[in-house]
Amino acid sequence: MNSIQPIARIRGGVHEQQPHESGHKHVAGSAEYIDDMPEPSDTLHAYLGLSQRAHAEIVSVDYEAVRACAGVIGILTVDDIPGHNDVSPAGKHDDPVFAIKVEFHGQPIFAVIAETRQIARQAAAKVKIEYRDLDHVTDVLEAEKANYPLVIDPLKLERGDIASGLANAKNRVRGEMRIGGQDHFYLEGHIAFAIPGEDDDVTVFSSTQHPSETQHMIGHVLGVPSNAVTVNVRRMGGGFGGKETQANLFAAVAAIAAKKYHRAVKIRPDRDDDMVATGKRHDFHVTYELGFDDQGRIEAVDATYSARCGFSADLSGPVTDRALFHADNCYFYPNVRLRSRPLKTNTVSNTAFRGFGGPQGMVGGERMIEEIAYALGKDPLEIRKANFYGGEGRNVTPYHQTVEDNIIPQIIAELEESSEYAARREAIVNFNRQSRIIKRGIALTPVKFGISFTKTEYNQAGALVHVYTDGSIHLNHGGTEMGQGLNTKIAQVVADEFQVDLDRIKITATTTAKVPNTSATAASSGSDLNGMAAANAAQQIKDRLVQFAVEQYGVMKEQVVFEPNTVRAGDQLIPFPEFIRAAYGARVQLSAAGFYKTPKIHWSRAEGRGRPFYYFAYGASVSEVSIDTLTGEYQVDRTDILHDVGKSLNPALDLGQVEGAFVQGMGWLTTEELWWDAKGRLRTHAPSTYKIPLASDRPRQFNVNLASWSVNREETIRRSKAVGEPPFMLAISVLEAISMAVASVADYRISPRLDAPATPERVLMAIERLRTADRGK
Repeated sequence: MNSIQPIARIRGGVHEQQPHESGHKHVAGSAEYIDDMPEPSDTLHAYLGLSQRAHAEIVSVDYEAVRACAGVIGILTVDDIPGHNDVSPAGKHDDPVFAIKVEFHGQPIFAVIAETRQIARQAAAKVKIEYRDLDHVTDVLEAEKANYPLVIDPLKLERGDIASGLANAKNRVRGEMRIGGQDHFYLEGHIAFAIPGEDDDVTVFSSTQHPSETQHMIGHVLGVPSNAVTVNVRRMGGGFGGKETQANLFAAVAAIAAKKYHRAVKIRPDRDDDMVATGKRHDFHVTYELGFDDQGRIEAVDATYSARCGFSADLSGPVTDRALFHADNCYFYPNVRLRSRPLKTNTVSNTAFRGFGGPQGMVGGERMIEEIAYALGKDPLEIRKANFYGGEGRNVTPYHQTVEDNIIPQIIAELEESSEYAARREAIVNFNRQSRIIKRGIALTPVKFGISFTKTEYNQAGALVHVYTDGSIHLNHGGTEMGQGLNTKIAQVVADEFQVDLDRIKITATTTAKVPNTSATAASSGSDLNGMAAANAAQQIKDRLVQFAVEQYGVMKEQVVFEPNTVRAGDQLIPFPEFIRAAYGARVQLSAAGFYKTPKIHWSRAEGRGRPFYYFAYGASVSEVSIDTLTGEYQVDRTDILHDVGKSLNPALDLGQVEGAFVQGMGWLTTEELWWDAKGRLRTHAPSTYKIPLASDRPRQFNVNLASWSVNREETIRRSKAVGEPPFMLAISVLEAISMAVASVADYRISPRLDAPATPERVLMAIERLRTADRGK
């Protein structure tokens, strides 16, 4: 026992800027990903054989040339699956490992197992398949015309009297909009590495955001219980939703091969095949009719959101649901009807992507605001302010949740002033009057994003904390690290609970063997759920330690306080390691499994009402652009962002998430375009044909700030707010600014109705369309 004075605070607690726990390894190239793991000497490699038709029956398959390749060990087909030929996350059994009937160009039909990856890849191309072609549809509007089925039951959200609201509105507008999809383009593609064990056991290292679902799917495919399958994830090289369900197929193939050949098996597709065979962000076609008064206040909204879902359900149900949940953004609709149309197409099954349908819903909602502004000749920001959620009578969403934490007026007011929006907009309007070729635009757009899984059961998490006798701490939780810094934040929470320096905390790989039945690291809930679970585990241990101190040192409970790297028991200060050794000597349990479930939430899809979200995260951005009216090319000159993360767990990581999300969202809305040809082939399947944002595409001036005054009114982990998905939608300001620049060619009298992505080609066509329409007037 020592009478020491503690340092003022611990190093690396919550609310501090701390570097990513693997940041130095990322820079040095020493961070170990699955493809970096040492392989057993007899490791085999798998490669998928993909269909060359968009929709067809398989008449025959000739594998003779494949088997003749030196180094080929075998071929996996549907007949080699010991359990179920299905990796459908929606439970509809519509997502086979290997196709029986071809539903999209690039669908896996078989897998080659060989001594090297190169042999497997080359051999897979030698298969001879005879097809009987069937009619196919790749576009959402074509699917509507062809009466293609819905992949899942649609959702309708309704409140008020839509017929009366439209009929009595002084002004009415009808319109439609296409909103494009997006490839995840993670740095690390899909990969799985399976090692067979005794009996039914298999261990799979998978680049997955949902280890428990991958575990269950492997068991489902192998026909074994989940307790025979262990899935491990130390880190992913990016996910963005693309590894929430899509990892299941690769893990299943590796596991099947590993158990069949009793050897370790790795599978890693090329970037081209990864893009062809895995799902994207859903593209949408939105139709809308709205009524509004002369001040621009909305009186009624009737909108339908149709989505290209692909050949199977995957997560299209909840994705299209969330699109409707965010069609209101920050605006109150007195009378509203929103409907989803999750349509089947002969394309890869689309899946989760950062925002999970919310961005598409929000873009559609902002288009309606833009329509009103151009119809009335007003600044769109004026229309936005007129329609913000307010107090009693103007605070209920289309899904009947009351907005209780609305801070968007304060966010907008602060950003409008700090960015000098009004003066800049006036200067831009004057510039456009004088400039014949270059036109400029500016837009300020808000974000309100709901936080929680809409599938209520997913709003739970577990964690495991061990305190060792030297005072070091082992932490494991159900979340997955994909570069976002989740592990760093959870470690900060545990450090704060025990009041020890961050370097005492060791986070180990996420594994189904330690924390079972975890939810996906998705829906921006990673820190919320796992942080609370880890805190709960730490609190259980602390409660035992407090009781030990009461008995050991003869003090009251309230006299036992965890201080920086020490424990105070009355007048005595004991160094943390010494205190832990004493507790161990007294046989105090120094391990705990923590648990957390989100309170207050409930949702009835059948009724279209409930409280699906625990709280909302808010933000706003101002973007200024310049466009060349001769070519349609443009650049983003400046962006100012003010974003709400509550009381930030780690401001450095949160700023990085806001910046990265904005740039990724900007890419989605401007340069990233998915294109299928007449044969149903995805032609934008590599960096050469699919343009993600470059460093040169970022705003020339980029000012990003967190709303330091914000504190989550709900009891989240240290009153923070989620930051993964909400800032993605800040990029809508870029699309709206481009719209304003385009509209200037017709003196802002005509709505540009610019579809997304607003590629230079689309910008140029919109300019010509407005000039023609203006001349016609």
